[in-house]
Amino acid sequence: MNLAHLIEALLFSAHKPLSTKEIVDLLRNAGAEDEFASNEFANAKQAEVAGAIEELKVEYIQNEHGFQLMEKAEGWQLTSDPKYGRWVRGLFPAPKPARLSSPALETLAIIAYRQPITRADVEAVRGVTIDGVLQTLMERGLVKISGRAEIPGRPLLYQTTEFFLDHFGLRNLNELPNVEELRTRHIPVAPRPQPAESVAQPELPTSPET
Repeated sequence: MNLAHLIEALLFSAHKPLSTKEIVDLLRNAGAEDEFASNEFANAKQAEVAGAIEELKVEYIQNEHGFQLMEKAEGWQLTSDPKYGRWVRGLFPAPKPARLSSPALETLAIIAYRQPITRADVEAVRGVTIDGVLQTLMERGLVKISGRAEIPGRPLLYQTTEFFLDHFGLRNLNELPNVEELRTRHIPVAPRPQPAESVAQPELPTSPET
């Protein structure tokens, strides 16, 4: 039995990407319920699994299979070769989801490059309110709330999701194009609410003398 082909069977059967650690755990626990079953891969290391995955990648490229091994944010997954996409799409005739609008894409880009970021800071960059756009991005599963900023008012912080990485074929945020340049580019800071005691109160008009 070949370790690479065993991993191939696991990836083929999985409904989601598998990390090397998950594969090692599957190999270790196989047949655990049967004390008499032999398990020659129970002691496989992550380095061995990684090597077997590379072996599969080379095999698929050399033999020009209709599928490929792709590394995603969550791990490794078998996917169809993109050049066969227009035929494969025939298996999934469901209507395509509506495309993101230009304002939504602009907002998503700002969040992706400068996360975690408050809504006010995004609005400071775009110059418009983003309530509706932000709601759309969250409903699509591309953006999520990640906590609160440690500033007066403690506004919510937003960041991209694992689905965002998967959707755009990224393993991590460092694979965003020109990420370092855009992360260091100046972004105007949104005005912060002042503490109540420092806010000047308007003077009340005095009543005319009678």
